[in-house]
Amino acid sequence: MSLFKKEQTQGASGESFTRRQLLEDLYLTKNALDTAYANFEAVVDPDLIDCYTYEIYSVQKRYKFLLEQAKQMDLQTYF
Repeated sequence: MSLFKKEQTQGASGESFTRRQLLEDLYLTKNALDTAYANFEAVVDPDLIDCYTYEIYSVQKRYKFLLEQAKQMDLQTYF
């Protein structure tokens, strides 16, 4: 049993699902990034500023990863 086994897709329907899931993840990640920026701008407590700084950094990394995945799949996104 492998914990990191890559899921195998078969045919066009599996590929279509993967593309659709990737686009959905990109959309949700973009919303999370917008929310993190809005929260960062609204706080004044130094601990919360640090919290949102790390959250923004984390979500930016995920967003960059997803965009690279989309590029490899030749998806066109509007994000």
